[in-house]
Amino acid sequence: MNRILLLFLVVCISCTTKDPIDSRKPNVVIIFTDDQGYQDVGCFGATDIKTPHLDQMAKDGIRLTDFYAAQAVCSASRAGLLTGCYPNRIGVHGAFMPSSKQGLNLSETTIAEMLKEIDYKTGIFGKWHLGDHPEFMPNKQGFDEYFGIPYSNDMWPFHPQQGPIFDFDPLPLFENETIIDTLTNQSSLTTQITERSVDFIERNKEDPFFLYIAHPQPHVPLAVSNKFKGKSERGLYGDVIMEIDWSVGQVLTTLKKHGLEDDTIVIFTSDNGPWLNYGDHAGCAYPLREGKGTALEGGQREPCIIKYPKKITPGRVVNVPMMAIDILPTIAEITGAKLPKHTIDGKSVWQIWTGDSNASPQEAYYFYYHVNELHGIRYGKWKLYFPHKYRTLNGREGGKGGLPVDYDYNLIENIELYDLSKDISETLNVASEYPEVVAKIKLLGDEIRAKLGDALSDKNGNENRPIGRINE
Repeated sequence: MNRILLLFLVVCISCTTKDPIDSRKPNVVIIFTDDQGYQDVGCFGATDIKTPHLDQMAKDGIRLTDFYAAQAVCSASRAGLLTGCYPNRIGVHGAFMPSSKQGLNLSETTIAEMLKEIDYKTGIFGKWHLGDHPEFMPNKQGFDEYFGIPYSNDMWPFHPQQGPIFDFDPLPLFENETIIDTLTNQSSLTTQITERSVDFIERNKEDPFFLYIAHPQPHVPLAVSNKFKGKSERGLYGDVIMEIDWSVGQVLTTLKKHGLEDDTIVIFTSDNGPWLNYGDHAGCAYPLREGKGTALEGGQREPCIIKYPKKITPGRVVNVPMMAIDILPTIAEITGAKLPKHTIDGKSVWQIWTGDSNASPQEAYYFYYHVNELHGIRYGKWKLYFPHKYRTLNGREGGKGGLPVDYDYNLIENIELYDLSKDISETLNVASEYPEVVAKIKLLGDEIRAKLGDALSDKNGNENRPIGRINE
Protein backbone atom coordinates (compact mmCIF):
# COMPACT_ATOMS: atom_id res chain seq x y z
CA MET A 1 0.00 0.00 0.00
CA ASN A 2 2.87 2.40 0.80
CA ARG A 3 4.39 1.79 -2.63
CA ILE A 4 1.06 2.51 -4.32
CA LEU A 5 0.68 5.74 -2.30
CA LEU A 6 4.22 6.80 -3.19
CA LEU A 7 3.61 6.17 -6.90
CA PHE A 8 0.38 8.18 -6.70
CA LEU A 9 2.22 11.14 -5.14
CA VAL A 10 4.96 11.04 -7.79
CA VAL A 11 2.36 11.11 -10.57
CA CYS A 12 0.54 14.03 -8.94
CA ILE A 13 3.73 16.04 -8.57
CA SER A 14 4.78 15.37 -12.17
CA CYS A 15 1.40 16.56 -13.42
CA THR A 16 1.58 19.88 -11.59
CA THR A 17 5.23 20.76 -12.29
CA LYS A 18 6.29 22.63 -15.43
CA ASP A 19 8.55 20.86 -17.88
CA PRO A 20 12.23 21.51 -17.14
CA ILE A 21 13.88 24.22 -19.20
CA ASP A 22 16.07 21.75 -21.09
CA SER A 23 13.04 19.91 -22.49
CA ARG A 24 10.82 22.84 -23.41
CA LYS A 25 10.44 24.55 -26.77
CA PRO A 26 13.26 27.00 -27.58
CA ASN A 27 12.84 30.71 -27.00
CA VAL A 28 13.12 32.99 -30.03
CA VAL A 29 14.67 36.47 -29.95
CA ILE A 30 14.85 38.65 -33.07
CA ILE A 31 16.81 41.91 -32.81
CA PHE A 32 16.02 44.13 -35.79
CA THR A 33 17.74 47.47 -36.29
CA ASP A 34 16.74 50.27 -38.66
CA ASP A 35 18.86 51.54 -41.59
CA GLN A 36 22.05 49.79 -40.44
CA GLY A 37 24.80 49.36 -43.01
CA TYR A 38 26.47 46.09 -43.93
CA GLN A 39 29.81 47.19 -42.45
CA ASP A 40 28.44 48.72 -39.25
CA VAL A 41 29.46 45.79 -37.02
CA GLY A 42 33.03 44.90 -36.08
CA CYS A 43 32.85 41.33 -37.38
CA PHE A 44 31.54 42.65 -40.72
CA GLY A 45 34.44 45.05 -41.13
CA ALA A 46 33.85 48.13 -38.97
CA THR A 47 37.12 49.47 -37.58
CA ASP A 48 35.84 52.69 -36.04
CA ILE A 49 32.88 51.31 -34.04
CA LYS A 50 33.37 48.90 -31.15
CA THR A 51 30.74 46.13 -31.08
CA PRO A 52 32.15 43.56 -28.62
CA HIS A 53 28.83 41.86 -27.83
CA LEU A 54 27.86 41.33 -31.46
CA ASP A 55 31.39 40.20 -32.30
CA GLN A 56 31.25 37.65 -29.47
CA MET A 57 27.80 36.58 -30.58
CA ALA A 58 29.28 35.84 -34.04
CA LYS A 59 32.05 33.75 -32.42
CA ASP A 60 29.45 31.87 -30.38
CA GLY A 61 27.14 31.45 -33.38
CA ILE A 62 27.21 31.95 -37.13
CA ARG A 63 27.70 34.98 -39.34
CA LEU A 64 25.65 35.13 -42.55
CA THR A 65 27.45 37.10 -45.26
CA ASP A 66 24.72 36.93 -47.93
CA PHE A 67 21.59 37.71 -45.95
CA TYR A 68 18.98 40.05 -47.43
CA ALA A 69 16.20 42.19 -46.05
CA ALA A 70 12.85 41.50 -47.71
CA GLN A 71 12.82 44.98 -49.27
CA ALA A 72 14.90 48.14 -49.02
CA VAL A 73 12.43 50.19 -46.97
CA CYS A 74 10.84 50.08 -43.51
CA SER A 75 7.25 48.81 -43.60
CA ALA A 76 7.75 46.42 -46.50
CA SER A 77 10.85 44.91 -44.90
CA ARG A 78 9.06 44.34 -41.58
CA ALA A 79 6.07 42.78 -43.31
CA GLY A 80 8.37 40.30 -45.05
CA LEU A 81 10.17 39.39 -41.85
CA LEU A 82 7.04 38.78 -39.78
CA THR A 83 4.95 36.96 -42.42
CA GLY A 84 7.49 35.02 -44.49
CA CYS A 85 6.07 36.64 -47.63
CA TYR A 86 7.45 38.97 -50.25
CA PRO A 87 5.89 42.27 -49.16
CA ASN A 88 4.25 42.85 -52.54
CA ARG A 89 2.47 39.49 -52.24
CA ILE A 90 0.57 40.91 -49.26
CA GLY A 91 0.11 44.41 -50.67
CA VAL A 92 2.73 46.22 -48.56
CA HIS A 93 4.86 48.77 -50.42
CA GLY A 94 7.20 51.42 -49.07
CA ALA A 95 6.72 52.95 -45.61
CA PHE A 96 3.37 53.77 -43.99
CA MET A 97 2.89 57.40 -43.00
CA PRO A 98 1.24 58.43 -39.72
CA SER A 99 -2.56 58.15 -39.59
CA SER A 100 -2.54 55.79 -42.53
CA LYS A 101 -5.75 53.90 -43.20
CA GLN A 102 -3.69 50.89 -44.24
CA GLY A 103 -1.78 48.21 -42.38
CA LEU A 104 -0.78 44.57 -42.33
CA ASN A 105 -3.92 42.63 -43.16
CA LEU A 106 -5.25 40.73 -40.13
CA SER A 107 -5.72 37.69 -42.34
CA GLU A 108 -1.93 37.34 -42.59
CA THR A 109 -0.11 35.19 -40.03
CA THR A 110 2.80 36.76 -38.16
CA ILE A 111 5.56 34.89 -36.37
CA ALA A 112 3.89 35.96 -33.12
CA GLU A 113 0.53 34.48 -34.13
CA MET A 114 2.18 31.28 -35.33
CA LEU A 115 3.99 30.81 -32.01
CA LYS A 116 1.02 31.77 -29.85
CA GLU A 117 -0.73 28.72 -31.30
CA ILE A 118 1.82 26.58 -29.45
CA ASP A 119 1.60 28.59 -26.21
CA TYR A 120 4.48 31.04 -26.58
CA LYS A 121 4.48 34.35 -24.75
CA THR A 122 5.03 37.12 -27.29
CA GLY A 123 6.35 40.66 -26.98
CA ILE A 124 7.51 43.48 -29.25
CA PHE A 125 9.61 46.36 -27.96
CA GLY A 126 10.56 49.14 -30.35
CA LYS A 127 9.26 50.17 -33.76
CA TRP A 128 6.15 48.57 -35.29
CA HIS A 129 5.47 50.42 -38.59
CA LEU A 130 2.86 48.06 -40.00
CA GLY A 131 -0.12 50.36 -39.52
CA ASP A 132 -0.80 52.82 -36.69
CA HIS A 133 -4.60 52.56 -36.77
CA PRO A 134 -5.76 50.62 -33.67
CA GLU A 135 -7.03 47.86 -35.98
CA PHE A 136 -3.48 47.04 -37.14
CA MET A 137 -1.39 47.52 -34.02
CA PRO A 138 0.76 44.71 -32.52
CA ASN A 139 -1.77 43.51 -29.95
CA LYS A 140 -4.07 42.68 -32.89
CA GLN A 141 -1.29 40.82 -34.70
CA GLY A 142 -0.31 38.17 -32.16
CA PHE A 143 1.72 40.11 -29.59
CA ASP A 144 0.80 39.88 -25.91
CA GLU A 145 2.85 42.96 -25.09
CA TYR A 146 3.95 46.06 -26.95
CA PHE A 147 6.10 49.01 -25.96
CA GLY A 148 7.43 51.44 -28.52
CA ILE A 149 6.64 53.74 -31.42
CA PRO A 150 4.14 52.99 -34.21
CA TYR A 151 6.22 54.26 -37.16
CA SER A 152 9.64 55.69 -38.01
CA ASN A 153 11.28 58.02 -35.52
CA ASP A 154 11.66 60.80 -38.12
CA MET A 155 7.90 61.13 -38.48
CA TRP A 156 7.61 63.86 -35.86
CA PRO A 157 7.64 67.68 -35.82
CA PHE A 158 11.00 67.92 -34.03
CA HIS A 159 12.96 66.39 -36.91
CA PRO A 160 15.19 69.19 -38.30
CA GLN A 161 14.58 68.23 -41.92
CA GLN A 162 11.05 66.85 -42.08
CA GLY A 163 9.35 68.92 -39.40
CA PRO A 164 8.75 71.96 -41.59
CA ILE A 165 7.66 69.74 -44.50
CA PHE A 166 5.19 67.41 -42.82
CA ASP A 167 2.68 68.49 -40.20
CA PHE A 168 3.13 65.43 -37.99
CA ASP A 169 1.77 65.11 -34.50
CA PRO A 170 4.30 64.48 -31.70
CA LEU A 171 5.78 60.98 -31.78
CA PRO A 172 3.59 58.74 -29.60
CA LEU A 173 5.06 56.16 -27.24
CA PHE A 174 2.76 53.18 -26.76
CA GLU A 175 2.32 50.60 -24.05
CA ASN A 176 0.05 48.01 -25.60
CA GLU A 177 -2.88 50.02 -27.01
CA THR A 178 -2.40 53.13 -24.87
CA ILE A 179 -0.27 56.19 -25.59
CA ILE A 180 1.75 56.71 -22.40
CA ASP A 181 3.92 59.60 -23.58
CA THR A 182 4.81 61.83 -26.54
CA LEU A 183 8.49 62.06 -27.32
CA THR A 184 10.29 65.33 -27.76
CA ASN A 185 13.64 63.66 -27.07
CA GLN A 186 14.60 60.12 -28.08
CA SER A 187 17.92 59.83 -26.24
CA SER A 188 16.59 57.35 -23.66
CA LEU A 189 14.52 55.21 -26.05
CA THR A 190 17.14 52.52 -26.74
CA THR A 191 17.66 52.13 -23.00
CA GLN A 192 13.91 51.93 -22.34
CA ILE A 193 13.46 49.30 -25.05
CA THR A 194 16.33 47.30 -23.59
CA GLU A 195 15.00 47.47 -20.04
CA ARG A 196 11.53 46.38 -21.21
CA SER A 197 13.07 43.49 -23.15
CA VAL A 198 15.09 42.31 -20.15
CA ASP A 199 11.99 42.55 -17.96
CA PHE A 200 10.00 40.50 -20.49
CA ILE A 201 12.59 37.73 -20.38
CA GLU A 202 12.65 37.70 -16.59
CA ARG A 203 8.85 37.56 -16.29
CA ASN A 204 8.55 34.77 -18.86
CA LYS A 205 11.62 32.69 -18.07
CA GLU A 206 9.50 29.70 -17.10
CA ASP A 207 7.65 29.62 -20.44
CA PRO A 208 8.76 29.59 -24.08
CA PHE A 209 8.71 33.12 -25.47
CA PHE A 210 9.13 35.12 -28.67
CA LEU A 211 10.81 38.48 -28.15
CA TYR A 212 10.96 40.91 -31.08
CA ILE A 213 13.28 43.86 -30.36
CA ALA A 214 12.83 46.36 -33.21
CA HIS A 215 15.21 49.23 -32.49
CA PRO A 216 14.20 52.56 -34.11
CA GLN A 217 17.91 53.43 -34.34
CA PRO A 218 20.14 54.07 -36.26
CA HIS A 219 17.40 55.65 -38.40
CA VAL A 220 17.67 59.45 -38.38
CA PRO A 221 17.26 61.51 -36.31
CA LEU A 222 20.05 59.84 -34.35
CA ALA A 223 19.68 59.77 -30.58
CA VAL A 224 21.88 58.23 -27.92
CA SER A 225 22.03 58.21 -24.13
CA ASN A 226 24.74 60.01 -22.21
CA LYS A 227 26.45 56.73 -21.37
CA PHE A 228 27.49 56.33 -25.02
CA LYS A 229 27.61 59.90 -26.27
CA GLY A 230 31.03 60.68 -27.73
CA LYS A 231 32.32 57.12 -27.22
CA SER A 232 32.94 56.01 -30.80
CA GLU A 233 35.41 57.03 -33.50
CA ARG A 234 32.57 57.55 -36.00
CA GLY A 235 30.72 60.36 -34.32
CA LEU A 236 27.09 60.19 -33.28
CA TYR A 237 26.26 57.35 -35.66
CA GLY A 238 28.95 55.17 -34.11
CA ASP A 239 27.75 56.08 -30.62
CA VAL A 240 24.29 54.84 -31.55
CA ILE A 241 25.62 51.51 -32.84
CA MET A 242 27.67 51.07 -29.66
CA GLU A 243 24.51 51.54 -27.58
CA ILE A 244 22.68 48.97 -29.70
CA ASP A 245 25.60 46.60 -29.15
CA TRP A 246 25.28 47.24 -25.39
CA SER A 247 21.58 46.43 -25.67
CA VAL A 248 22.37 43.11 -27.35
CA GLY A 249 24.77 42.39 -24.50
CA GLN A 250 22.09 43.08 -21.91
CA VAL A 251 19.74 40.62 -23.58
CA LEU A 252 22.40 37.90 -23.90
CA THR A 253 23.52 38.40 -20.29
CA THR A 254 19.93 38.10 -19.06
CA LEU A 255 19.43 34.85 -20.98
CA LYS A 256 22.62 33.44 -19.49
CA LYS A 257 21.73 34.61 -15.98
CA HIS A 258 18.49 32.61 -16.04
CA GLY A 259 19.92 29.50 -17.67
CA LEU A 260 18.19 30.21 -20.99
CA GLU A 261 21.24 30.76 -23.19
CA ASP A 262 21.45 27.25 -24.65
CA ASP A 263 17.71 27.04 -25.31
CA THR A 264 17.29 30.40 -27.04
CA ILE A 265 17.84 31.21 -30.69
CA VAL A 266 18.92 34.86 -31.09
CA ILE A 267 18.86 36.49 -34.52
CA PHE A 268 20.39 39.92 -35.19
CA THR A 269 19.91 41.79 -38.48
CA SER A 270 18.53 45.02 -39.96
CA ASP A 271 15.58 46.14 -42.09
CA ASN A 272 17.55 47.74 -44.95
CA GLY A 273 20.81 49.47 -45.78
CA PRO A 274 22.02 52.95 -44.81
CA TRP A 275 20.25 56.18 -45.79
CA LEU A 276 23.32 57.48 -47.58
CA ASN A 277 22.26 61.05 -48.31
CA TYR A 278 22.39 61.75 -44.55
CA GLY A 279 26.18 61.48 -44.77
CA ASP A 280 27.81 61.51 -41.35
CA HIS A 281 24.49 60.45 -39.77
CA ALA A 282 24.21 57.41 -42.07
CA GLY A 283 25.76 53.98 -41.92
CA CYS A 284 28.30 52.35 -44.20
CA ALA A 285 27.44 49.63 -46.72
CA TYR A 286 31.02 49.24 -47.96
CA PRO A 287 32.02 47.30 -50.03
CA LEU A 288 28.47 47.10 -51.39
CA ARG A 289 26.90 49.28 -54.08
CA GLU A 290 24.48 52.06 -53.00
CA GLY A 291 22.18 51.91 -49.95
CA LYS A 292 18.64 52.17 -48.60
CA GLY A 293 15.89 52.61 -51.18
CA THR A 294 17.59 50.55 -53.89
CA ALA A 295 17.53 46.87 -54.82
CA LEU A 296 21.29 47.02 -55.28
CA GLU A 297 23.40 45.10 -52.77
CA GLY A 298 23.88 48.02 -50.37
CA GLY A 299 20.12 48.46 -50.12
CA GLN A 300 19.19 44.97 -48.97
CA ARG A 301 22.24 42.88 -48.04
CA GLU A 302 22.47 43.14 -44.24
CA PRO A 303 24.70 42.00 -41.40
CA CYS A 304 23.16 38.91 -39.83
CA ILE A 305 24.33 36.96 -36.79
CA ILE A 306 22.59 33.92 -35.29
CA LYS A 307 23.31 32.18 -32.01
CA TYR A 308 21.70 28.98 -30.70
CA PRO A 309 24.27 27.06 -28.62
CA LYS A 310 22.19 23.93 -28.24
CA LYS A 311 21.85 23.29 -31.96
CA ILE A 312 24.21 25.53 -34.00
CA THR A 313 27.94 24.79 -34.12
CA PRO A 314 29.67 28.11 -33.36
CA GLY A 315 32.29 30.14 -35.17
CA ARG A 316 31.15 29.49 -38.73
CA VAL A 317 30.73 31.90 -41.65
CA VAL A 318 27.89 31.02 -44.03
CA ASN A 319 27.79 32.49 -47.53
CA VAL A 320 24.65 30.80 -48.85
CA PRO A 321 22.08 33.44 -49.96
CA MET A 322 19.14 33.85 -47.58
CA MET A 323 16.41 36.42 -46.98
CA ALA A 324 14.31 37.60 -44.05
CA ILE A 325 11.28 35.80 -45.56
CA ASP A 326 13.01 32.52 -44.64
CA ILE A 327 13.01 33.25 -40.90
CA LEU A 328 9.34 32.39 -40.24
CA PRO A 329 9.44 28.90 -41.80
CA THR A 330 12.81 28.21 -40.15
CA ILE A 331 11.39 29.11 -36.75
CA ALA A 332 8.40 26.90 -37.51
CA GLU A 333 10.72 23.94 -38.09
CA ILE A 334 12.73 24.65 -34.95
CA THR A 335 9.72 25.02 -32.67
CA GLY A 336 7.31 22.55 -34.27
CA ALA A 337 4.81 25.31 -35.07
CA LYS A 338 2.44 24.95 -38.01
CA LEU A 339 3.11 27.05 -41.08
CA PRO A 340 0.42 29.54 -42.20
CA LYS A 341 -2.37 28.01 -44.27
CA HIS A 342 -1.96 30.52 -47.07
CA THR A 343 1.01 30.67 -49.45
CA ILE A 344 4.25 32.11 -48.13
CA ASP A 345 7.49 32.69 -50.02
CA GLY A 346 10.08 31.83 -47.41
CA LYS A 347 11.53 28.35 -46.92
CA SER A 348 13.27 26.82 -43.93
CA VAL A 349 17.03 27.28 -43.99
CA TRP A 350 17.55 25.37 -40.76
CA GLN A 351 19.81 22.75 -42.39
CA ILE A 352 22.08 25.56 -43.60
CA TRP A 353 22.23 27.16 -40.16
CA THR A 354 23.22 23.85 -38.57
CA GLY A 355 25.80 23.12 -41.26
CA ASP A 356 24.05 19.99 -42.49
CA SER A 357 23.60 21.49 -45.97
CA ASN A 358 25.04 24.20 -48.18
CA ALA A 359 22.24 23.99 -50.72
CA SER A 360 19.66 26.77 -50.68
CA PRO A 361 16.01 25.62 -50.71
CA GLN A 362 15.24 28.71 -52.83
CA GLU A 363 15.97 28.72 -56.54
CA ALA A 364 16.19 32.50 -56.52
CA TYR A 365 15.39 35.64 -54.51
CA TYR A 366 13.41 38.53 -55.99
CA PHE A 367 14.08 42.21 -55.36
CA TYR A 368 11.03 44.43 -55.66
CA TYR A 369 10.84 48.13 -54.91
CA HIS A 370 8.47 51.09 -55.24
CA VAL A 371 4.92 49.93 -56.03
CA ASN A 372 5.56 46.40 -57.24
CA GLU A 373 8.51 47.02 -59.54
CA LEU A 374 10.76 43.98 -60.10
CA HIS A 375 14.26 45.45 -60.08
CA GLY A 376 16.50 42.42 -59.66
CA ILE A 377 16.97 38.71 -59.01
CA ARG A 378 19.64 36.82 -57.03
CA TYR A 379 20.27 33.40 -58.59
CA GLY A 380 23.08 31.48 -56.91
CA LYS A 381 26.20 33.61 -57.21
CA TRP A 382 24.58 35.82 -59.85
CA LYS A 383 22.66 39.08 -59.43
CA LEU A 384 20.72 40.41 -62.42
CA TYR A 385 19.07 43.82 -62.72
CA PHE A 386 16.29 44.70 -65.09
CA PRO A 387 16.16 48.23 -66.53
CA HIS A 388 14.99 50.65 -63.85
CA LYS A 389 15.78 54.00 -62.22
CA TYR A 390 17.56 54.14 -58.87
CA ARG A 391 18.72 56.87 -56.51
CA THR A 392 22.39 57.57 -55.91
CA LEU A 393 24.87 60.20 -54.76
CA ASN A 394 27.15 59.42 -57.73
CA GLY A 395 30.22 59.62 -55.51
CA ARG A 396 29.21 62.83 -53.72
CA GLU A 397 29.34 63.11 -49.93
CA GLY A 398 26.11 62.99 -47.99
CA GLY A 399 24.87 65.68 -45.64
CA LYS A 400 26.25 66.70 -42.28
CA GLY A 401 24.79 67.17 -38.83
CA GLY A 402 21.55 65.32 -39.53
CA LEU A 403 20.58 67.17 -42.70
CA PRO A 404 20.48 65.27 -46.02
CA VAL A 405 21.57 66.24 -49.50
CA ASP A 406 19.46 65.55 -52.57
CA TYR A 407 19.87 62.30 -54.48
CA ASP A 408 20.64 62.01 -58.17
CA TYR A 409 18.77 59.39 -60.19
CA ASN A 410 20.52 57.00 -62.54
CA LEU A 411 18.94 54.74 -65.11
CA ILE A 412 19.90 51.13 -65.75
CA GLU A 413 19.04 51.06 -69.45
CA ASN A 414 19.93 47.44 -70.26
CA ILE A 415 20.11 44.24 -68.25
CA GLU A 416 23.09 44.08 -65.91
CA LEU A 417 24.58 40.86 -64.52
CA TYR A 418 27.15 40.53 -61.73
CA ASP A 419 29.08 37.56 -60.34
CA LEU A 420 28.88 38.33 -56.63
CA SER A 421 31.38 35.60 -55.74
CA LYS A 422 34.06 37.67 -57.48
CA ASP A 423 32.53 41.14 -57.57
CA ILE A 424 30.69 41.94 -54.36
CA SER A 425 30.80 45.65 -55.23
CA GLU A 426 28.98 45.11 -58.54
CA THR A 427 31.53 46.94 -60.64
CA LEU A 428 31.77 44.66 -63.70
CA ASN A 429 28.65 43.97 -65.78
CA VAL A 430 29.17 40.53 -67.37
CA ALA A 431 25.76 40.14 -69.04
CA SER A 432 27.29 39.90 -72.52
CA GLU A 433 29.64 37.12 -71.41
CA TYR A 434 26.97 34.83 -69.94
CA PRO A 435 23.91 34.92 -72.22
CA GLU A 436 22.73 31.53 -70.95
CA VAL A 437 22.67 32.82 -67.36
CA VAL A 438 20.80 35.94 -68.44
CA ALA A 439 18.26 33.80 -70.32
CA LYS A 440 17.67 31.57 -67.30
CA ILE A 441 17.17 34.48 -64.91
CA LYS A 442 14.85 36.22 -67.37
CA LEU A 443 12.67 33.09 -67.33
CA LEU A 444 12.60 33.25 -63.52
CA GLY A 445 11.52 36.86 -63.85
CA ASP A 446 8.64 35.86 -66.12
CA GLU A 447 7.56 33.24 -63.60
CA ILE A 448 7.49 35.62 -60.63
CA ARG A 449 5.71 38.31 -62.69
CA ALA A 450 2.90 35.83 -63.37
CA LYS A 451 2.56 35.29 -59.62
CA LEU A 452 3.25 38.72 -58.11
CA GLY A 453 3.17 41.10 -61.09
CA ASP A 454 5.60 43.81 -62.16
CA ALA A 455 4.70 47.46 -62.68
CA LEU A 456 7.75 47.99 -64.89
CA SER A 457 6.39 45.58 -67.50
CA ASP A 458 2.69 46.26 -66.82
CA LYS A 459 2.13 42.74 -65.51
CA ASN A 460 -0.52 41.87 -62.96
CA GLY A 461 0.08 38.90 -60.72
CA ASN A 462 -2.49 36.22 -59.93
CA GLU A 463 -1.32 35.50 -56.36
CA ASN A 464 -1.30 38.94 -54.72
CA ARG A 465 -3.33 39.38 -51.56
CA PRO A 466 -4.86 42.67 -50.38
CA ILE A 467 -3.36 45.03 -47.85
CA GLY A 468 -5.44 45.74 -44.77
CA ARG A 469 -7.65 48.83 -45.16
CA ILE A 470 -9.86 50.84 -42.84
CA ASN A 471 -13.13 51.94 -44.41
CA GLU A 472 -14.47 55.05 -42.72
